[in-house]
Amino acid sequence: MDAVNDFLVEVAGVVWGPYLLIPLLLGTGLLLTIRLRGVQFRKLGPALKLGLITRNDPGAAEGDISQYQALTTALAATVGVGNIAGVATAIYLGGPGALFWMWVTGLVGMASKYSEAFLGVKYRTKDAKGEQSGGPQYYLARAIPNRFGLVLSLVFAVFAVLASFGIGNMTQANTVATQMDGTFGVPTWLSGAIMMVLAAAVLLGGIKSIGRVTAGFVPAMIVLYVGAGILVLAVNIGEIPAALGLVFSDAFTGTAATGGFIGSVFMAAMRYGVARGIFSNESGMGSAAIAAAAARTTHPVRQGLVSMTQTFIDTIIVVTFTGMVIITTGAWKSGEEGAAMTSTAFADGLGGEWGHWIVAISVVFFAFSTILGWSYYGERCVERLVGRGGVVPYRAIFVVVVFIGATTELQVVWNFSDVMNGLMALPNLIGLILLSGMIARETKAYLDRDPYLLGEPPTREPDTA
Repeated sequence: MDAVNDFLVEVAGVVWGPYLLIPLLLGTGLLLTIRLRGVQFRKLGPALKLGLITRNDPGAAEGDISQYQALTTALAATVGVGNIAGVATAIYLGGPGALFWMWVTGLVGMASKYSEAFLGVKYRTKDAKGEQSGGPQYYLARAIPNRFGLVLSLVFAVFAVLASFGIGNMTQANTVATQMDGTFGVPTWLSGAIMMVLAAAVLLGGIKSIGRVTAGFVPAMIVLYVGAGILVLAVNIGEIPAALGLVFSDAFTGTAATGGFIGSVFMAAMRYGVARGIFSNESGMGSAAIAAAAARTTHPVRQGLVSMTQTFIDTIIVVTFTGMVIITTGAWKSGEEGAAMTSTAFADGLGGEWGHWIVAISVVFFAFSTILGWSYYGERCVERLVGRGGVVPYRAIFVVVVFIGATTELQVVWNFSDVMNGLMALPNLIGLILLSGMIARETKAYLDRDPYLLGEPPTREPDTA
C-alpha cells in the first residue's frame, strides 16, 4: 500500500505541477475571462438575483429541477470538506499565501464555471427515462465534431466516475466519521451506517429528490458556518489587516518557519492554493455542468450565469472565512492539519467547546451534501458510458462505499482523489479552450438582446439613423 501511495504522490506532483494543470487551469480561466469580457464581474449582481431571489426562470419548460435547485445541488457537491479541511491543508502546506491563490483560482474560475454550465445546457439531451442529461461527457463529443471530441468526452466520463468514489464519497465520509469520533465519541462504524442509510433514502429519488433536499439544507449550513466565522473575525478584528497583508505578501515570497509551521516557498503556496482551490470550487473540472444541464431555463447563458455564482459563494465567501479565521487566530502555526486546524481556530476564536462543535456539525452537513451532489455526477457519467441500466447498480455500489470510506484509513484515497480530479479536468479544459470562441459569440449575442436578464429581449426603439 505504501508503494501505491508513493506512486500516487508522484503522479499528483506531475498533474498538479508547474507545467501541466496549474498553468492550464489559470490560463483557461484567464482566456475565458478575456473572451467573455469579464462576465463574472459585469453580471455578478443579476446572476445572484436570478439564482437566489428569482430562483425559477420565467417561461422555462425544459429541465428537471429549478435553477435554484441546480445551484444548490452544485453547491452541495462543492461546499464540502474542501472548505474546512482543504483550506487548512493548503495553508498548512503552502502558508497563508495559499489563500491568495485560492482567490485567484475562484475569480478566473467563475468564467470557467459559466462556460461549462453554458455548454452543459446547450448540448444536453434526454436519457431513456426522459430526464435531462448533460455535461462534458456529452458536450465535448457534440460540440467538437470529430473523433477527438468523442475521446475527450469518454475520458472525462471515466475519470469522473472514479473521482465520484474519491472526492465525492470516501474522503467525505471519512472526514465526517473522524470528526464525529474525535468531537462526540461516536464510533466510525455508526457514523458510516447512518450516512449510508440516509444517502440511500435520498438517492433512490434521483435528481428531483436530491434537488429538494439540497435546496432545504445547503443555505442553512452555509449561513451557520459563515455566521460563526463572522463572530470569530469580530473578536479578532484587530488582526484582520495584518492577516490580509500576510496573505498577499506570502503569496509571492513563501513563508518562513514559525511556531508549528515548517515553512514554505512561493511554488508551494501557488501549487497548494490552486490545487485545494479547485478541490473546493471545482471550476474547470466540468462537474457542475452536469447539475446545470438538469435546470429549467430559457437559455444557456442564463443558467451559466447562475452556475458561476456557485464559485463565488464557495470560494470568495466560504473559503475566505475559513482562511481568515485560521490566520487571524494564529491556528495556522499550531502544527495541526486539515479539519483539526480549522476546529482549533474556531475554538480559540469562540472560546470553550463551541468552536469544535460548530466545525464538527459543519463537516457533517458539508460532507454529506457533497456525497449527494457527486452521486448524481457519477450516475450521469455511468449513464453516458453504459446506458441507463447502469444507474441503479452504480447507486447501490456508491452507497456501500460510503460505509467503507467512513471506516477505512484513507491517505491513499486522498492522493487518488487529487489525481482523478486533475485527470478529469484535463479533457474539459481542452474543450473549453477549443470552444471559447463560440461561447463568447453566443454570450454576447444574448446579452446584447437581454442585458438586464429580464427573461425576454427588451423592447428597442426603432433605428432612426
